[in-house]
Amino acid sequence: MIEIPSRIEGKTYTLYDLEQKLKPAGYDIGGNWDYDHGYFDYKIDSEVGYQYLRVPFTSIDGQLDARGATVRMGRPLLLSHKYQIGLDDNADSGNFSASFNQFSEPQDPDATFPEKYIDLGKELVKELETLLGI
Repeated sequence: MIEIPSRIEGKTYTLYDLEQKLKPAGYDIGGNWDYDHGYFDYKIDSEVGYQYLRVPFTSIDGQLDARGATVRMGRPLLLSHKYQIGLDDNADSGNFSASFNQFSEPQDPDATFPEKYIDLGKELVKELETLLGI
């Protein structure tokens, strides 16, 4: 994980406005959000796992699933997830559980971030600042 200082840190937005600006630019809300915090992820590459620019946010007014929620932006970071190849050792069997547990566990959720993408990540943060009008 590599943190990238940014002028977006501490800025507040409605979650709706962020989604309207970031989703068309290729950002998705990460799957492990909660009612008080979450992440926008931009997939940089999928070389031996996945490399992301992750932009964390925290709710400061309302829960994230409520209309009009306001969030405060955190420090962007570059992140790699390296997934197992083959079957998950911890997978459950059975048709019902297989429908929910079909993906393998990360082999290394905090894998080393490839150096060749660090400058790209910094450029993406600059573009993000511009996109958000900072």
